[in-house]
Amino acid sequence: MFKFCKFISVCILLLLSVTSYAKQVSIKSLRYWTAPDHTRVVFDLSSAVSHKILLLQNPARVVIDLEDTRLTKSLAQPPKKHPLFNGLRSASRNKKNLRVVIDLKEGVLPKSFTLKPTKKNGHRLVVDLFINNNKKVRYAQVSRKNVPKITKNTRTKARAATKTLNNKVRDIVIAIDAGHGGEDSGALGKHGTQEKKVVLQIAKKLAILVNKEPGMKAVMVREGDYYIGLRKRMEIARSKNADLFVSIHADAFKNSKVKGASVFTLSNHGASSEAARWLAKHENSADLVGGVKLADKEDVVANVLMDLSQKATKDASRNVASKVLKQFKNIGHLHSRKVQKAGFMVLKSPDIPSILIETAFISNPKEERKLKSRAHQSRMAQAIFQGVVGYFSQYAPPDTYFALNSNAKYIADISKKSVSIKSNKRHVISRGDTLSEIADQYGVSLRLIKSYNSLNNSRIRIGQVLEIPMG
Repeated sequence: MFKFCKFISVCILLLLSVTSYAKQVSIKSLRYWTAPDHTRVVFDLSSAVSHKILLLQNPARVVIDLEDTRLTKSLAQPPKKHPLFNGLRSASRNKKNLRVVIDLKEGVLPKSFTLKPTKKNGHRLVVDLFINNNKKVRYAQVSRKNVPKITKNTRTKARAATKTLNNKVRDIVIAIDAGHGGEDSGALGKHGTQEKKVVLQIAKKLAILVNKEPGMKAVMVREGDYYIGLRKRMEIARSKNADLFVSIHADAFKNSKVKGASVFTLSNHGASSEAARWLAKHENSADLVGGVKLADKEDVVANVLMDLSQKATKDASRNVASKVLKQFKNIGHLHSRKVQKAGFMVLKSPDIPSILIETAFISNPKEERKLKSRAHQSRMAQAIFQGVVGYFSQYAPPDTYFALNSNAKYIADISKKSVSIKSNKRHVISRGDTLSEIADQYGVSLRLIKSYNSLNNSRIRIGQVLEIPMG
């Protein structure tokens, strides 16, 4: 009887031990990505975890203590050339808790948070390590090697031809945003293709094309495999004084037969809600409406100014989106033949025309194969580029080399009689007309209409008669 009771006691103790062990949080994997201003470390966990973070110096290291946690496998060591990590270590504490130590090459400021499970991922602990210095973060730009130089002589001729000797020309800046990144892989193809990878490859190809175009400059919002918050992407574009924001994605749907490209602009609802947010944060509302600060304006005036600014931005976004969509018709199937509207966060900048491009459905096996093809990636980049150039050929900001050079070339062509202009149409201005819409209607550039009718600005009046130049 005594032996039997002893046996039962041992079994109960073993069962309690196993039960306790089973309740421990397991670290399934540890991943990390390096962004321009921080390195992100992600622990994939079996369940939620309590944790503490300590910073130690001499040498620099960050200590992460996880309660009631165990490793299922040893931690993989970072490469020797990693910009921040020297190594990873772990040790059990009190036979229950786990300590992970990251040896660093320099000091950091850590920020941590946990994420609940999603369809793609389980519980996660995220630790962001920001470089501890006062240096201003610099976001990478694609190399401009072999780009034709804008010489002083070229600029002088352009200024003289357009009588703008006092203007300082600049490049048109295109912010190119490859969607997702880092722990956010985006949509997945049937054969495992990750959206974040293919859209980054397309974005880089587009940036090269932009940088080869005299008078244009590309800024990559994301240049590597790391995650950037959606509002941060907008801030990066604004910090670089972008003239256009292009976000590149690859769509997915439960029906694998769905296919085709789409181009989106911001919906009216998304625009109005974002306007309210900007106005609520007065310190961030400066210079969003042509240099007019809103902080000292009455609410009604500020709202009207913001609405006008957003209308101009949305009109420009819709215009460039239609030109990109037109180019996509030449390289494949369109999911929608019209520009779509949606409330995507990255499109909500009130002062920067913005478009979002769904290049294809990665969930469609045929389109997944195309997305992986370098040749097809180049064709998509070329289509986007042609649409962007087509837009700025008509609506380039007047202080840019792109606009001045186009004017100079146009004037030179006239002087050489290489362009024959005749007017056989007239347009009478009616209520609601704008110069840009009239230009689109007759298939001529806004600049040409203004020049032909000796207009110094875009103001028109009801009943005014415009001569429409026809090539």
